[in-house]
Amino acid sequence: MGFIANLFGYVLNFLYNWVHNYGWAMILFSVLLQLILLPLSIKQQKSMKKSAKIQKEMSKLQVKYKNNPELLNQEVMGLYKKEKVSPFSGCLSSIIQLILFLSVFYLVSRPLTYMLKVDPTVIQNYEQELTESGESSSYPEMKIIEEKAAEDESVYINMDFLGLDLSKVPMQNLSDIKVLVIPIIYVITTFVNMRLISNMNKTKEQREKEKEDKKRKKQKNALTDGSQEDSMEEQLESMQQMTNSMNYMMPIMSIAIALIAPLGLSLYWLVKNILQLGERLLLGKVLKDKDEVKDNG
Repeated sequence: MGFIANLFGYVLNFLYNWVHNYGWAMILFSVLLQLILLPLSIKQQKSMKKSAKIQKEMSKLQVKYKNNPELLNQEVMGLYKKEKVSPFSGCLSSIIQLILFLSVFYLVSRPLTYMLKVDPTVIQNYEQELTESGESSSYPEMKIIEEKAAEDESVYINMDFLGLDLSKVPMQNLSDIKVLVIPIIYVITTFVNMRLISNMNKTKEQREKEKEDKKRKKQKNALTDGSQEDSMEEQLESMQQMTNSMNYMMPIMSIAIALIAPLGLSLYWLVKNILQLGERLLLGKVLKDKDEVKDNG
């Protein structure tokens, strides 16, 4: 991850030297990275829509071959091949996102190393000096910028962004309510993003089916034997609920990280979320229009 963080550091440093502000440089960096990843986002969204469309066929296959797992796997893989959908596309996207997450975290937590390329010996000497004076920190390079930038220009970064010091860690500065603004907005946009993804993954038929299922459940006063299809649908619904629960765990984990990381990381995430919201809404509309044209054609 350090190698990628080092490359990102060159880009962020270039942007910083252009705008002379860490916050604006981080925003431009987030926009640039999102543009680079746009082809992957388009491919992922297309794959998600195709996967949603074949769920009905998948449930039929699971009912039909429930006693023959080997044949079921063959039929499912055949369905994936027919619809040109890769069952591993989501895994690849998750791996890339994880790599980017860790790389940006390294970049933000150690800006002197990855962005300014300060001599490691200089950083070590300052860290030792701060430790001996009882001013150690979870993010020593941020502390060096705060304490030593006035006397050493080589470790100076303009961290002031709209009155916020982006080197601050929210959990260590709870007395200043302003440090919570960016993390809170970030978490809200994360929930909105997750909700949007959940809705976009459902076809029109799936949404109508959910409404019918809710009406049917309300009419049931006791357990019934039901058919094999009903049983399988209930299992699929249970699996979907589990997936949704895991999805909603991400914002909860994110707020924990946002509270213990420098504000610069929350700013990057916030901008990324806003860009993804616009991107998904636009791509969703474009793909929907294409599907309607195909259906009418």
